[in-house]
Amino acid sequence: MPELPEVETIAYNLRPALTGKIILSSDLLWKRTLAVPSPRAFSRRIRGQKIDGVGRRGKFLFLTLTGYTLLIHLRMSGDLLAILGGYQRARHDRLILKLTEDTTFVFSDPRKFGRVWLVSDPQEVLGRLGPEPLGDEFTPDWLITQLKSCRQRLKPLLVDQEFLAGLGNIYTDEALHASKLHPLRKASDISLGQAGDLWQAIRMVLEDGIRKNGASIDWVYRGGDYQNQFRVYGRQGQPCPVCGNKIEKIFVAQRGTHFCPACQRLEG
Repeated sequence: MPELPEVETIAYNLRPALTGKIILSSDLLWKRTLAVPSPRAFSRRIRGQKIDGVGRRGKFLFLTLTGYTLLIHLRMSGDLLAILGGYQRARHDRLILKLTEDTTFVFSDPRKFGRVWLVSDPQEVLGRLGPEPLGDEFTPDWLITQLKSCRQRLKPLLVDQEFLAGLGNIYTDEALHASKLHPLRKASDISLGQAGDLWQAIRMVLEDGIRKNGASIDWVYRGGDYQNQFRVYGRQGQPCPVCGNKIEKIFVAQRGTHFCPACQRLEG
């Protein structure tokens, strides 16, 4: 599943190709791709809408339209393409939007888990998300206050989108290693200094990920390079880049989790 850096990269790449174009027609090829509204209402409402901007909130990509917002969550295998010139339908296409200037916007999704919403108020979908980890609201003081009030383990807490928007398995594992915190540590046990280290590590790995255009770890995603500087994610059995001990993989809340048992000791 793409996380914040991957979705940010996709939004950045789509912005010049889509902004200012007008949607001429839509072709919904897999009905369950559309969360809301009904397919008939979607076709009627989206026709004639101008794309005023392309952005990201958490793991959601959104198009700001004249009268609506089009929200897209890629889930496990979703991909988005803006194609100039003639386009022939491909096997895994789920939604196709024909735009002005001979442009086609395509949502492709082999595993069919991705979803699309067309809403008047994006807060209907985004309202429960936590703060952006690269935004002004996410401060060391905010983080320590939230951690001290929660007895949950760090790994499942950090991937909870209602706690913090945009982190998934990759960048959570990387941030925990960079801050030397075990994924099973209780959030409420974190000291002030450790919270500061975690805040800094989260921002560092996300900013590095964006600079590297995200991580390409699946055949679906293209062009990312951050996978070449993973500290722990996907490196079980390989040496830790800090201490040389073998990286281990465990399952925390049913999520594969990578860490160094020497650098990230489970205190208490």
